[in-house]
Amino acid sequence: MKKLLNRYFGKAWLAVTFLFLYLPLFFMLVFSFNNTRQDAVFTGFSLRWYEALTRDTKIVDGFWLSVQVATAAGVASAVLATFAAFVLVRYRRFAGRTLFSGMVNAPLVMPEVVIGLSLLLLMVGVQNALGWPQRGMLTIVLGHMLLGMAYGTVVVQSRLLEMDRAIEEAAMDLGAKPFQVFFLVTLPNILQAVLAAYLLAFTLSFDDVVIAEFLSGPGVNTLPQVIFGYARRGINPTIYAAATLLIASVTLVVITYSVWVARQTRKREREIAAATRAELLALQAQ
Repeated sequence: MKKLLNRYFGKAWLAVTFLFLYLPLFFMLVFSFNNTRQDAVFTGFSLRWYEALTRDTKIVDGFWLSVQVATAAGVASAVLATFAAFVLVRYRRFAGRTLFSGMVNAPLVMPEVVIGLSLLLLMVGVQNALGWPQRGMLTIVLGHMLLGMAYGTVVVQSRLLEMDRAIEEAAMDLGAKPFQVFFLVTLPNILQAVLAAYLLAFTLSFDDVVIAEFLSGPGVNTLPQVIFGYARRGINPTIYAAATLLIASVTLVVITYSVWVARQTRKREREIAAATRAELLALQAQ
């Protein structure tokens, strides 16, 4: 009995966890095809809410704004996170390192409401002093950069800690300058982590509503803001359709990235195996 319990308890617990996480998404997907506005009874299959989605200019405009904001914030966050992680890992001692590390990691533990409010006060102060920037897409991107950089730094930092520094030292022994070592040796070895940081920052930016609420201006609303505004006025099945398309897009991106990582990993393993065989053959020839 004990062996049977140990064998199936973990699987059962995992199944319950997945049901708890994904069953609500399944129901939302199903009711996005409901032919009525009722959210408790499925009365028949219909695409009317997807058709209504294409005619809803607020959702369409919000979606494209979210794509632009998330893309810009993701790229900037990945770049800043890479340099921040490189400094923290490769330079153990410099003036202000503790303060720098604390500031980079602060957004990870700070409530988004506090981050949004503090950024709003900063943007208003800068705007009053310089007349720029106006609250809108740019301010949202800057706010999401702060959050995305913090998460991206953790991802890139973990990869740098695992990386063998001997290959960097070998490149420097061969005459490569520090910037050449970084761009030709270090960056290719941590590229997967940089892409993971970009995808993480993109996702965080795309579904953020708190910081965007503080930093958006009149007539500038991201998709999560539009959906949140609709939800406050009552259930609208168009939201289900928009969320379903969003889930499908994110799933497609994650699957594509996972396949690419798996192929790159197998390719690197084959190259290492080939190099090892060549080295063994060379030693045997001697």
